[in-house]
Amino acid sequence: MTTRSSLENLNTCTPEVFCSALADIWEYAPWVANGIVGQRPFATVEALHKAMVAVVAGLDEPARLAFYAGHPELAGEDARRGTMTDASIAEQGTLSLAQLDTQEAERWSDLNRAYRARFGFPFILCIRRHTRQSALQAFNQRLAHDRDTELSITLDEIAAITRLRLDRLVSDASDVSHAASHGEPIPS
Repeated sequence: MTTRSSLENLNTCTPEVFCSALADIWEYAPWVANGIVGQRPFATVEALHKAMVAVVAGLDEPARLAFYAGHPELAGEDARRGTMTDASIAEQGTLSLAQLDTQEAERWSDLNRAYRARFGFPFILCIRRHTRQSALQAFNQRLAHDRDTELSITLDEIAAITRLRLDRLVSDASDVSHAASHGEPIPS
């Protein structure tokens, strides 16, 4: 996700380039972009994102659970080993979750174990919208939810994560006109 693309380029490139450009938006799930390539052109980045979310939302529960299970735990073993996707490393890095002291790491590990035991998939949170304290509060609050509520909230959190990732990757005409009208550099 290092090269910023324009929505116009994504709308007109080959299906292979489109899928490759969007492959890292979804955690280990390049099939999401593949599922919408035939829906082009997209009028806005928001429309592109909504189409991708619809692909995931349309999965049956076992497939959605398998997809959720592919996400790393917050402050989990993958974070400490640095074996997550670059995007997840950067996101968890905003709260230094890979560098917790022993007591903090154990607290997060306990919450991760409790959540996974209760719901069968990792706790997923759009960490860029949180402080470490608010993330822990969300963790504790969501442990009290029923399974259906958590399945829904988890999809909402993944949608928030992927929207932020997409915004870092893709510019649309409104980005260019906003930048031009405010004397800002125009993204390439």
